Amino acid sequence: MTTVRDIDARGAQHCETTALGVLLRHQGLDLSEPMLFGLGSGLSFIYWDSKAMGFPFLGGRVKPFELTGNLAATLGLELEVRETTSPRKAWGNVTAPIDAGHPVGLQLDSYHLDYFGAKVHFAGHVVAMYGYDDHEAHLVDTEQQGGAVVTSLTGLAKARAARGPMAARHRSFTLTVPGDAPSPADRIIPAVTACAEAFLHPPIANLGHRGIEKAGKRVRTWLQRTDHPQRDLPQAALLMEKAGTGGALFRNLYRDFLGECTRLIDSSHLRTGHGLYTEAAALWTEAAALIAKAGESVDARYLDQAGTLLGDLSRIEREAMEALSRLSSQGPAMR
Repeated sequence: MTTVRDIDARGAQHCETTALGVLLRHQGLDLSEPMLFGLGSGLSFIYWDSKAMGFPFLGGRVKPFELTGNLAATLGLELEVRETTSPRKAWGNVTAPIDAGHPVGLQLDSYHLDYFGAKVHFAGHVVAMYGYDDHEAHLVDTEQQGGAVVTSLTGLAKARAARGPMAARHRSFTLTVPGDAPSPADRIIPAVTACAEAFLHPPIANLGHRGIEKAGKRVRTWLQRTDHPQRDLPQAALLMEKAGTGGALFRNLYRDFLGECTRLIDSSHLRTGHGLYTEAAALWTEAAALIAKAGESVDARYLDQAGTLLGDLSRIEREAMEALSRLSSQGPAMR
């Protein structure tokens, strides 16, 4: 059995921030999950639907692995990413750093992992790997999936080789914290303003605050969008609240990130953003509950209520991001 020593195998709420936490704590940089998410400018929104899709998709974060790239750029980390179509090379890309004493991040399809209870294909899943033997790999996944877990090498190989939406070519990555890396507190304002600008000025109407407004209009028609409302609507609500997001389509994580920031930086803009995202997180949970009720009862009135809430959320989040975007014009006043 080959394992990396002194691994802090804490599972967190979201898969990518869980893996990032494992890799960075091993480098001596211990940041909370909300801080990792916020410094990675992870918050976003997408409403996606097409004829090829069985049911519309609501997403609350940037696309898989973008958060990792953002975080590395923000904190000046050395990010080494390896991809290949060769399973043999892919395995060597993982075992080499582990043999040298370093954990590795993997992007894969969670469907093939032995310990996953919900067998749904999702190729944007991220885990940290810190050990292996002839039969099993030792991983760290979210708290919901068990934290420190094991899966067969056969299942891991299938998960890494999977193709389809969001899939990567056996992607693995390592992070190194250089000696001259900036203080995380000093990088809060650039990370917050970058996230705000992207949210306020999306290139298409499916994204950002415009996407939430669009979702508010489209969700009212969801009973006509499916032949299986009692399956599809509760599943959509479950994805909004429980699918590794920390609830409320990541608004809980961003609320907590902004709360941490207000304890480090004295800014009325931060306090405004934190207050509005506290309100938004609660409303997202309420909207998810209404969508689930609509499916269970096949009653469109619940979808009308959810649509109204989403309209309110578009306004609330736009106002929050407008306040946060003004951080750059206010010099930082560190507490």
